[in-house]
Amino acid sequence: MIPARYDASRFPGKLMQDLAGKSVIMRTYEATLSTNLFDAVYVVTDSDVIAQNITSSGGLVIRSHKKHESGSDRIAEAVEQLDADIIVNVQGDEPFIEKESLKKILNAFKNDKTNEIDLASLMVCITDINEINNPNVVKVIVNQDNFALYFSRHAIPFHRDTNVGVNYYKHKGIYAFRKQALLDFQNLPMQSLEASEKIECIRYLEYGKKIKMIETNVDSIGIDTPEDLIKAQKKWF
Repeated sequence: MIPARYDASRFPGKLMQDLAGKSVIMRTYEATLSTNLFDAVYVVTDSDVIAQNITSSGGLVIRSHKKHESGSDRIAEAVEQLDADIIVNVQGDEPFIEKESLKKILNAFKNDKTNEIDLASLMVCITDINEINNPNVVKVIVNQDNFALYFSRHAIPFHRDTNVGVNYYKHKGIYAFRKQALLDFQNLPMQSLEASEKIECIRYLEYGKKIKMIETNVDSIGIDTPEDLIKAQKKWF
């Protein structure tokens, strides 16, 4: 699933910005479709403009009709009537999403014989100190089985001892859910940790859901700012 969702105050209309002759959301939709990993790919949106852009090229759209505070809430509404076990949510501003990363997420569920995983997502090891300290970059720490312990905009873990070989991981906002985890989410009120960090996946942790993190070496460009769009245009050509 691709939710057409963005923070208009940061970059108004970013999903409809031009990227090599097509909108960002269309590029993301086509990239996801081209992986051939899914039974169906939809754009979930409450925007008439985005819906028209996708459907005019033969794409599939599910319209959301309620006001939502998070992407999980929006996707939960969209999939409620769908016959699906696993839902993959690719953010609409990820035009460089590639097959191998998505395949790793799906394989996590295929290998989960005891249905222990509620969600799966991606993380990338980062070493740039500016990125580590950037509050716009969400970091994640995991246990020995790569289940998420916590997500933060702060640099976690705190580097008190420089000799312990700590790795820092950036969370990539691509999720796969068991359908029931999504349906549960929309009925769970926001708690203080999520409200403080403004990171929706914390809500899953606060209510005991298990998030499997999959490490990838591919750090694609997500388009959150005008500067990101310039980088994407350069990379495209």
